[in-house]
Amino acid sequence: MLDKKWIIAEKISPEINQKMEEFPPILRQLLMNRGIADPEEAKQFLAPTENQIHDPFLLLNMETAITRILTAVKNGEKIAIYGDYDVDGVTASVLLVQVLRRMKAEAEHYIPDRHSEGYGINCEALQKLKDEGYSLVVSVDCGVRSLKEAEYAREIGLDLIITDHHEPSDQIPVGFTVVCPKQPGDAYPFKELSGVGIAFKLAQGLLERNPVPGTQASEWLDLVAVGTVADVVPLTGENRVMVRLGLSMLTRRQRQGLHSLMGAAGIEEGRKVNAYHIGYVLGPRLNASGRMETAEASYQILMTEDVQVAGRLAQELDDQNRQRQDITRDIQKAAEALVSGEEPLVFAVSPDFKLGVVGLAASRLVETFYRPAVVGINEGEITRASCRSIPEFHITKALDEVAELLERHGGHAMAAGFTVRNENLALLEKELKRIAGEKLAGLELHPTLRADLELPLSEVRPSILEMQEAIEPTGAGNPSVKFVCRNLRVTQKKKIGKDQSHLRMSVTDGRITYEAVAFRQGHWADAMPERIDILFSFELNVFNGRTSLQLNVLDIRPSEG
Repeated sequence: MLDKKWIIAEKISPEINQKMEEFPPILRQLLMNRGIADPEEAKQFLAPTENQIHDPFLLLNMETAITRILTAVKNGEKIAIYGDYDVDGVTASVLLVQVLRRMKAEAEHYIPDRHSEGYGINCEALQKLKDEGYSLVVSVDCGVRSLKEAEYAREIGLDLIITDHHEPSDQIPVGFTVVCPKQPGDAYPFKELSGVGIAFKLAQGLLERNPVPGTQASEWLDLVAVGTVADVVPLTGENRVMVRLGLSMLTRRQRQGLHSLMGAAGIEEGRKVNAYHIGYVLGPRLNASGRMETAEASYQILMTEDVQVAGRLAQELDDQNRQRQDITRDIQKAAEALVSGEEPLVFAVSPDFKLGVVGLAASRLVETFYRPAVVGINEGEITRASCRSIPEFHITKALDEVAELLERHGGHAMAAGFTVRNENLALLEKELKRIAGEKLAGLELHPTLRADLELPLSEVRPSILEMQEAIEPTGAGNPSVKFVCRNLRVTQKKKIGKDQSHLRMSVTDGRITYEAVAFRQGHWADAMPERIDILFSFELNVFNGRTSLQLNVLDIRPSEG
């Protein structure tokens, strides 16, 4: 296993400590670690409200987009919502279709098949929609790099409104209009919205200009929470506010499909739903259909109000997720056999890989080697690949540097995808490794674990759980709370799990003892030091109806003293 670097946050200064004295001492440190050192700002952070959600019309071109959509609604035009097949794209598609239908619009979804069509807008789909009588297409979570497709839509007389949150290239598509907070000239105060976040802004604008009695955009914040967390965009600013509000809706299980999916996934009735449940329980199941087949089952489970339909689809998604896990493990092993962790970037391509899970396999390679990773599938004359990266290397900018070798590409700093003709594949691999080598030269590449505070084990008390809950939702940009405790003695230990790769143990400082679990660290059971330091999160463990306190240990080190 790779050695991990521990970084413990700088201790709160006496000035800030005094300024924030109305809050408990540990909470002051947690807030300061997240850049909050003002009492009023802290109160807004700890108790966000809808008032902190920005005016949608601050987005460039929003007025133009809303006007065109409402014209289509008024004139009875057929409107297609063109989404992506991941959770962000599916939730965005459901949100806009439902809002438009609430306005009595003739709206339908179109989600491309990952395997036969690939990512994003394609000309064949636009032509099909035109032939079926659609006059307006609104993209969600895709399109900001679809230059030729936008031009094609113009040529065939199809109005295309692009809404997207990805990084644009140096050219913006010339469609009917483009709504993307990252495009040049957009003064929107928060740039990190997800695809479903931008769809929500569109819904806000539509309902502001054309109110529907008894309908508020906030009804769809549960979908915003699911798509935003699943897409791993920063849970800061407006995203955090919307997700926090959406999580309370998820806990109330107001949407039948999500209620059924929680049941199939084993989330107990009455359990408070947090970002973890989206990221690691609901999100993977909603992603499974688009990875294994098409995203239709995920779309339909979020649309349906029928209990039996939702139950059947929930079981189908749960089954597909298990298949996805098995295939991912197989591809990961095969990919590891093709790469060397000594190179600045790992690159594994095979005709035997499954397209829907290459991104997950790339993520596993990043975890294993702590290097940017590319995993792709050869398909005749082309290779389609997914990339995952590390904070030190912006993968999409690297792809921009080799754009002349690619048929298409796009993504974020940490994740991207591309299509390349196979005659360019070897050169592409060589160039990406060269770029990574230059960018990463001289850096010590180790996974980094950040902790909020070092404290004695005897000060790890149940009251901390309430403070952690106040920090939620946690994820990208707002990390979960972690602590370091030193010089502990292990009183019990055993390997657990189907493959005995995990560790369960009891640790004590001589005054208090806690149960602890350490996933993927079973190897310590055979070589446990006499005294250890641990970096961990503090949590409630719910198992077989029994709730207990436990430490979730992320890393173990022998104590120095």
